[in-house]
Amino acid sequence: MKQLVLDIRPDAPPTLDNFVAGANAELVATLALLTERSTAAQLPSRHLYLWGAPGSGRSHLLRATVAMARDGGRPTHLLRAADIGDALPETADALVAIDDIDQLGGDQLGGDQLDGQPRASAQIALFNAFNRARGNGQSLLLAGPCAPLGLSVREDLRTRVGQSLIYEVQPLDDGSRATILATLAERRGLRLADEVVDFLLRHGRRELPSLVAVLDALDAASLERKRPITLPLLRDVMQQGLRI
Repeated sequence: MKQLVLDIRPDAPPTLDNFVAGANAELVATLALLTERSTAAQLPSRHLYLWGAPGSGRSHLLRATVAMARDGGRPTHLLRAADIGDALPETADALVAIDDIDQLGGDQLGGDQLDGQPRASAQIALFNAFNRARGNGQSLLLAGPCAPLGLSVREDLRTRVGQSLIYEVQPLDDGSRATILATLAERRGLRLADEVVDFLLRHGRRELPSLVAVLDALDAASLERKRPITLPLLRDVMQQGLRI
């Protein structure tokens, strides 16, 4: 499993190969198994729930896994929890991916209550999808911002999610971030001073897309001003409005 794959242009379609795995190599390998029904059936659970902080790559992983499954011939559905109504697709053998399941409808959206639990139709739809999955061969791939215990959903649904394979998306360490920035700069023919990388990791946003966006801005400024990418150039661009 590749640990650092660096084709991470902002416009590059998400794939499992261009997700920078870092400490998430096992998660990425498991997602690859989930893309085919035959290998998914060999896993301890046919369903997977991944969670992590904003910017950790949850949505990238869902989109990449769905794309890989679709390219391999498995039926797929990719849904946002907030858009789910009272039913989910029942396509046989499909991989059904749902992002942001913390946004499944609850009593705050007008659902009624049963034994103190919200009975929003979207939550019932997902609960029913779990129950149908053994018969119709579906796999559910779910993502949210917290472990199952922290989800504000019906207790019976939380139990189903908790019985899935559960992975926390681990953040990159600073060494991996620095390596990625240096490699991207080298591919563009740029010399990125170590002090610039150190400054960004100490004072900037640490999510990889934010760091790549800063590198894009520095690349443009360096070309326009015919100056190397150094700390003085970074400070000049920040004074002109660049947010790091």
